[in-house]
Amino acid sequence: MGTAFEEITAGLEDAIAFVKGDTTRGRIVAGPDVKAIRAKTKLSQAKFAEKLRVPVGTVRDWEQCRRIPDAPARTLLGMVDADPKAALALIEKAR
Repeated sequence: MGTAFEEITAGLEDAIAFVKGDTTRGRIVAGPDVKAIRAKTKLSQAKFAEKLRVPVGTVRDWEQCRRIPDAPARTLLGMVDADPKAALALIEKAR
């Protein structure tokens, strides 16, 4: 392992290469497809947000990829994706 400066320099070089199209030197971690998950519930953004107990702006930002759900939200969204009725029922029961 090199010095902190060397590690930072290597990271910047990787980032520059990635921006220039070298996808072997970086990775993008994509969040869940929130719009597709919400579509499974057949709820509007407002109703979906209400069910998940998050602001509607948060759902909108997730769907428009302006924000990526954090780990707890990804877990919750994964549960809704796997079984929308059961997940929403459990969330409601926890109220």
